[in-house]
Amino acid sequence: MARIVFVGAGQVDLIRRVVSDLFLASSLKGRLEIVLHDDDPCRLATAEALVRALDAESGAAADIASFPDRRRALEGAGFVISYVDRGGFEAALRDFEIPRRYGLRQTIGDTIGVGGIFRGLRSIPFFVELGREMAELCPEAWLLNSSDPMAMIGWAVREATGFERFAGVCHAVCDTHAYLADLLGRDLDEVTFLSAGLNHQSFVLRFEAGGRSLYPELDAALAADPDLGRHVRMEMYRRFGYFPTQSSEHAAEYVPWFMRHEEETERLGVPMEEFLRRFGQGMHAYEETRRALSAGRPLLIRWQHQEPAAAAILAVLTDRSKEVYVNVRNGGLIGNLPEDCCVEVPATVDAAGIHPRPVGDLPIQLVALHRTFLNVVELTVRAVLDGERRHVHHAAMLDPNTAATLPLPAIEEMCDELIEAHGELLPEAIRR
Repeated sequence: MARIVFVGAGQVDLIRRVVSDLFLASSLKGRLEIVLHDDDPCRLATAEALVRALDAESGAAADIASFPDRRRALEGAGFVISYVDRGGFEAALRDFEIPRRYGLRQTIGDTIGVGGIFRGLRSIPFFVELGREMAELCPEAWLLNSSDPMAMIGWAVREATGFERFAGVCHAVCDTHAYLADLLGRDLDEVTFLSAGLNHQSFVLRFEAGGRSLYPELDAALAADPDLGRHVRMEMYRRFGYFPTQSSEHAAEYVPWFMRHEEETERLGVPMEEFLRRFGQGMHAYEETRRALSAGRPLLIRWQHQEPAAAAILAVLTDRSKEVYVNVRNGGLIGNLPEDCCVEVPATVDAAGIHPRPVGDLPIQLVALHRTFLNVVELTVRAVLDGERRHVHHAAMLDPNTAATLPLPAIEEMCDELIEAHGELLPEAIRR
């Protein structure tokens, strides 16, 4: 039996996608043990009811259990899938409302920026503890993390715990590959891609078919349809020469050129505070799942493209080699980025595990973008691991969007107000 543990089982939408992929694999019938953990008893009960319904619908014959005690859930795990949002909607609301009063605008706020910094301050201690528990209770398991800010979490877990079997998994790269192929009217299977960088700031380095670059075709499509170019990621592609793998809503707040300029956000269609709307959609999806369970409606999902965490698990358990994009410690995978940072690269996954592939040096203009991104990531990690409140200020001061919008005294005052507002959700050393 393969023991697959979900930490943060209240995220029923993710569980539904991953478990559907696993239960539809006929070769794994009777071979899966699904274990669920969440601090919220109601959400844990909903997650268990969902998995049992998916099992009945698919005939997967899985063993299913749920545990409020995380250590008990982790014992003997082969894979741990995590999606944890410390503080939930109320914390996210504070991340947007307080900066807004200072004149700072955000869209998603989950990666860098002030929202990403404070999400990191809330999340890193949890994942460090999880990494230590896994090193003790299931040292051979893979931690497949879907939580943001992924670049911060991956760096902190490896440095603080030494736990090496961490791989962040995210939709952005595979979704972008599918988008680009569809945009040019090509089947995804006929296009060769190579993307790399940082989570939520990777770029498509190779975009080819038959050994020929497809970037000229993308240029022609942009020239033929001016509306297509009115998005942040297209603007970034035109200026930097490689297509970004993250949505325009995300990409806009990682650089200094868009968010503070009303005319630019209007021209490029950047929605303000988009994350709060998406959070609301997530809460609605949870209630819809509960209603579907009560009504006995089918819930199994048949996706054209597998959920990245499920794809990795299936490749290991079935020994059918597959490429999956993962976020792991750099260690030379990207030659001109720091060794300890967490990078996004392709990996070959098979029965022997997850094998990230080196991609060499990135183009210098992309590395320059990554350096400004990593300033915020590293300082937030240091704030938590070293217990240095002043590094919270430093991270915000060096964040591109925040620095372009606010003077230094306002940045420091805003951070202090956020620290006070989040209270016990933050490490004690930061609150002092």
